[in-house]
Amino acid sequence: MHDANHAFVAGRPDTNGGNGFCDVGELNEALASGECQLIDVREYPEYAAGHIRGARLIPLRELERRAAELDRTHPIFVICRTGRRATEAQRRLLALGFADVRVVRGGMVAWEERRLPTESHGARPWSLERQVRLVAGSLVLVGALASVLIAQPFVWLAALVGAGLVFAALTDTCGMAMLLARMPWNRAPRSTEGECSSSRSACC
Repeated sequence: MHDANHAFVAGRPDTNGGNGFCDVGELNEALASGECQLIDVREYPEYAAGHIRGARLIPLRELERRAAELDRTHPIFVICRTGRRATEAQRRLLALGFADVRVVRGGMVAWEERRLPTESHGARPWSLERQVRLVAGSLVLVGALASVLIAQPFVWLAALVGAGLVFAALTDTCGMAMLLARMPWNRAPRSTEGECSSSRSACC
């Protein structure tokens, strides 16, 4: 077996203290070596639907508050759905003084495309995307019906929701999803917030 730290080098775009990127194959190898820690910065509904064994759930919005949970003596690998939030998490962790933070390219999408193993929670909330569809659709329906049955200006409610969805698509952000993520039913159980497998593939 070759040295684990040598395997990490291939994932770096530069030699700036080990910070940079790795692909999912390199992450899988790093987890097997037990010489890293993996944090998942998605929201709980996403994590519960499918995550890597041993990944610690720390949503991006909680990162600064919970940074003390991380071990500064081991490399930190950061994953989200596609890599956008993980890149932001890397920036924040570097600002907090962490020396070795690596973003997993392609995120969980790439991990699942490689058919690498995942775990899920049996009882879990709807995905945030599904919740957004329900709330947005309900608001549009209410606005349309109210404009017919009560007063025409209610149609602007439907227009406002439509504009919000267009903005979400153009910016790849969704204010409604971020708001829903803070709802009580979308909060992770305490046991999940500190979840770490005791197996060698969990290196928290």
